[in-house]
Amino acid sequence: MKNKTLLTMLFMALSVPMVADNIIDEVIWIVGDEAILRSEVEEEKLRAQYEGQEMKGDPYCVIPEQIAVQKLFLHQAELDSVEANESSVSHQVDMRINYYISQIGSKEKMEEYFRKPQTEIREELMTTVRNQMIIQQMQQKLTSHIKPTPAEIRRFYNSLPADSIPLIPAQVEVQILSFEPQVPKEEIERIKSRLREFTERVNTGKADFSMLARLYSEDTESAKRGGELGFVGRGQLVTEFADVAFNLNDPKKVSRIVESEYGFHIIQLIEKKGERINCRHILMKPRVSATDKVHSLERLDSIINVVRRGDATFEQAVAYFSQDKSTAMNAGLMTNSSTGSSKFEYQDLPPEIAKQIYTLKEGDISQPFVMMDQAKNKEVCAVVKLKTKKEVHRANMVDDYQTIRSMLEQKLSAQYILDWIKRKQKETYIFIDEHWRGCDFEYPGWIHEE
Repeated sequence: MKNKTLLTMLFMALSVPMVADNIIDEVIWIVGDEAILRSEVEEEKLRAQYEGQEMKGDPYCVIPEQIAVQKLFLHQAELDSVEANESSVSHQVDMRINYYISQIGSKEKMEEYFRKPQTEIREELMTTVRNQMIIQQMQQKLTSHIKPTPAEIRRFYNSLPADSIPLIPAQVEVQILSFEPQVPKEEIERIKSRLREFTERVNTGKADFSMLARLYSEDTESAKRGGELGFVGRGQLVTEFADVAFNLNDPKKVSRIVESEYGFHIIQLIEKKGERINCRHILMKPRVSATDKVHSLERLDSIINVVRRGDATFEQAVAYFSQDKSTAMNAGLMTNSSTGSSKFEYQDLPPEIAKQIYTLKEGDISQPFVMMDQAKNKEVCAVVKLKTKKEVHRANMVDDYQTIRSMLEQKLSAQYILDWIKRKQKETYIFIDEHWRGCDFEYPGWIHEE
């Protein structure tokens, strides 16, 4: 107890008053040997307000407790040598900074908005993202042993009141065959000629690359930043683009024209840092005429007629004709990126596909249609086949075993984490300033008996 008192006094002595916006900073909690400052709470409160996060309860109770719980996990992670992948942390931070810039308009405007230089914004984000990843890994490690047996899953399901059994929305499995309409050679040459013109203007000093990107690039997000992509690794870029970009060495020169699945690019190096690169690009996409689309739809209709006559299967047609790399090797079966499953709810499908399959029966094939490939931001011609369809129903052990298992795993994991926090509260030295104690905490047990 004497050591605890000395530790408390030490932290309080280190609480040097710092006036900011008329608020004097102070230590309000101590968890183990980690202090929680009032300024941390104020910053988190402002961030939550900016992001529109709803907070259940008094922010001055909720936020310090959240920070305290995080410190428990981070301390345990340090003991267990749980670390974040720095490459993943850096990637996430780059994505966030690029997002901020794209939304605010420029690096300078971002710095003005946050009232901090980009280096400081990045440093703070690195700490935040790193801690988030470590806490997630720590929680996964703590609950990794939770693997209910089939018998336990069945008992759990049988114990659920009828009105607690979840209602499973209608789900479908969809196969797709798609390809891009043929682009005339004249259109491709027009695009290349335009990019060669841009290259000449930049290399001769008659135009600025970033200005041309803002005016003409069809990558709308990077165009707002003068074509700048931000620091990325090779694996974050399509191969054709990466092979050229990572071989650039002179920031004053423009690359050769690069063709990728997105269109045609020219690239300018900004800076290299180890295995990461920051560059600008201008993207231009060949235009497909209405006539070209009609020809592609007619070709697709001929292919499907062969399938309907029974001279080939839909799967064979996919293997031979489909240009959709993500599905062609899997008989055209689409995968739900949110769940990793082949099952979709209607709202999770691209709207053009949802519209086509809504009236189909299992095994039916749609008429050819034009849709936007969101990944490539290009129009493609496609047909879809409804492989399976399950109407709205209450979860059952036959059709929804994985869903029921996940429910039980989540319940057991939540209980284990709750028990772990309670145990750590008893084992850890905790001090809460008297002005911050009058709270209805989510996890009772922070205030120890003296």
